Amino acid sequence: MGTGKAYPEKRDIRAIAVLLATQGMIRLGEIPDPLSGKAALDAEGAKFFIDLLLELQGKTKGNLSAEEAAFLDDVAENMQRIFAKKAERGNG
Repeated sequence: MGTGKAYPEKRDIRAIAVLLATQGMIRLGEIPDPLSGKAALDAEGAKFFIDLLLELQGKTKGNLSAEEAAFLDDVAENMQRIFAKKAERGNG
């Protein structure tokens, strides 16, 4: 392994949200799949990861710092917005 840090020092809910969002963005075709190198829409897969983010929001409501809650809200809303735009274009 290289000399840089592979994992962030701070391990909190934001790290989980980023993991889920990254997978969701791959499924939305916004990030190329690291295995194939190609970006492709998988609407069902994208919806799955969005639903997981929403579930995380619901289960952690009232138990996060204001900063963590705002971050999770922003990530979930951004994913939903992208999904909705793709669905409007007939890509979802």
